[in-house]
Amino acid sequence: MTALNHLWLPVPTNLSLLPNNAHIWRINLDIPEAQRENLLATLSGDEVSRANRFHFQEHRQRFITGRGILRCILSNYLGISPQQVLFDYQERGKPVLADALAQSNLCFNLSHSQGLALCAVSYHSQIGVDLEYIRPMSDVEALAKRFFLPREYEIVRSLSDHKQQEIFFRYWTCKEAYLKATGEGLAQLEQIEILLNPTEPAQLKTSENWSLFELRPAQDSLAAVVVAGSGYDLQCWQY
Repeated sequence: MTALNHLWLPVPTNLSLLPNNAHIWRINLDIPEAQRENLLATLSGDEVSRANRFHFQEHRQRFITGRGILRCILSNYLGISPQQVLFDYQERGKPVLADALAQSNLCFNLSHSQGLALCAVSYHSQIGVDLEYIRPMSDVEALAKRFFLPREYEIVRSLSDHKQQEIFFRYWTCKEAYLKATGEGLAQLEQIEILLNPTEPAQLKTSENWSLFELRPAQDSLAAVVVAGSGYDLQCWQY
């Protein structure tokens, strides 16, 4: 697996997104209260209502931070203020740019786990990202049998307990990143075939042309990015 955790760079002053670029933003969701209040002021009324529906304060605060920084990131590409970013939602809840902003052909996707989030951005190409905190699980084999293809399940089952955890999450992030790029739901998880082994980068087996990248944004996290097409230059920024 190719670890890209050393490639998270500070954002350049002349940030530009070319057609063959895919930008990945690493976002710390646990920030000082004053910064979060500034981000809260950029949210729409429905986003504030959604934030207030979270039972736990930690989840509410992380939602505000994630959605506020998403607005800031997208506004940089669009040349507008964060408050002017408007969203529509696809059938399964995936946010996309609304109205006239959709004509920019800017595609994006957001994933978060614990106190970390990733935002993936591209032009003209569907893009999906999934981030997972690697946590001990006692039912790895049962989950792999339920959600993975038989060949994938056999690979998970053949490994030691320690290796099972990492391989499971590599499969999961790759599959879910693809489903988020296409806008399909988790019900399709077992239909996506991923070719991987413990020492090689994963490959997405599909009749269409998609690019798959694996990332390790933190020591205890794994992520995957899927973009429609090929020949992408992946650039990773620290927000």
